[in-house]
Amino acid sequence: MRRTCLPLFLCLVATNAAAQAAPAREHFAPPGWEGSYHGLHYTPVLRIGDRVIVSGIPASEGETDEAKIRWAFQQLKAHLEKAGATMEDVVELQSFHVSRDHDDFRKRVEPVLKVHREFFKDHYPAWTAVGTTALFSKDAPMEIRAEAIVGSGAKARASIPVPAAK
Repeated sequence: MRRTCLPLFLCLVATNAAAQAAPAREHFAPPGWEGSYHGLHYTPVLRIGDRVIVSGIPASEGETDEAKIRWAFQQLKAHLEKAGATMEDVVELQSFHVSRDHDDFRKRVEPVLKVHREFFKDHYPAWTAVGTTALFSKDAPMEIRAEAIVGSGAKARASIPVPAAK
């Protein structure tokens, strides 16, 4: 009897410990984004422990591409704040840009670089920019998604030397 109970007991203890160690999964939506969760069935902002994942935000509000891109970065900031993170906590960005070819892609990234510099003054996140033929939001020139680690921006440091001028 003892031989059978001990493995079962250890299995139950291990299962309980694993369940307690797993961080909670919290879903958030800033004001105006609730339809994403209830209508489109995706979470605008997901927090798991200290990790925050922001779903793609289309650059869709504004008169110019630069204004639309700035609006998307402002929305990113609001999304992060909803989950307790800041722009300084962003560790990774991914951006998707509507473009015809490589030259068009490089042209379309220029206003993104300008706006990016306004929001990320130092301690830049990792960033992957991808060209594509279409986005879910028809008139958006780009879409941005991000991941953040809450509190990581407070102690950010970089030991990367400035390259010598050529």
